[in-house]
Amino acid sequence: MHYYPQGMDVVLTGPKQVDWFWCLPFVFLHLGCLLVFWVGWSPVAIAVTVLLYFIRMFAITGFYHRYFSHRTFKTSRLMQFAMGVWGMTSVQKGPLWWASHHREHHRSSDQQEDIHSPKQRGFWWSHIGWIACAANIPTRYDRIKDLARYPELVFINRFDWLVPLLFALSLVGLGTWLNQSFPSLHTNGLQILVWGFFVSTAVLFHGTCSINSLSHVWGSQRFVTGDMSRNNFCLALITLGEGWHNNHHHYQGSARQGFYWWEIDMTYYALRLMSLLGLIWDINPVPDSVYTKANKRVIQDQPA
Repeated sequence: MHYYPQGMDVVLTGPKQVDWFWCLPFVFLHLGCLLVFWVGWSPVAIAVTVLLYFIRMFAITGFYHRYFSHRTFKTSRLMQFAMGVWGMTSVQKGPLWWASHHREHHRSSDQQEDIHSPKQRGFWWSHIGWIACAANIPTRYDRIKDLARYPELVFINRFDWLVPLLFALSLVGLGTWLNQSFPSLHTNGLQILVWGFFVSTAVLFHGTCSINSLSHVWGSQRFVTGDMSRNNFCLALITLGEGWHNNHHHYQGSARQGFYWWEIDMTYYALRLMSLLGLIWDINPVPDSVYTKANKRVIQDQPA
């Protein structure tokens, strides 16, 4: 666990404002994207960028969100650790940090205590500012006691820089190998690093954060949830199903967030595939009571 000389309580109760020191990682990430003008591009680099975006978006939506935050399915301890490592390649901190903050968000969605509500603090705070707030840096292990009992998860959460570093180095190795083995592809280690790590990660970050910001502003509400959560088809596409946010805020316990067949939820489809392969099991469905409530709402909204 992190050490705070001034004391954990002092940090957690500190001012809710952007700490410019904690902005440096985001500045570094986005400045790294500018290296595309130096390393150029290739079809392989673009393909790696897109592939890593979706692979890691699934890790965030399927594992960080639907498993670690909401425990909507079960898996083995080994697979749980693998999912945590997979998610950490997204460079969105550790799974325990992610889950602890997300659970707090649901406890006070769009209320004064919500750590990233656009209603309370505006778009930029909900999108990125809250992450650079010193009070939100620590992991609240008291909120995730079910996960904190696994020392391997605590370890990777504590050293949350380790997996991203190894991931970046592996991309350099991949690009170097491609350059030496298939020179006709016109790529190299630095190019794959810039596109596969910096560009893909930056786009992934903003895609994920759009749920905190835009999904509480832009879209429709099927359910009365007491907050501003919205369903948004466009956001569902770029986040593999997370855009059905009003559905999720109405019933958080389901692994499926696109409640109807026309609500595309690629994360749920992938989780179903994993269950067929025996990697996960006991996937929580959408209860019949939820559909009953939705149908009653439609009937009530129809003109007499």
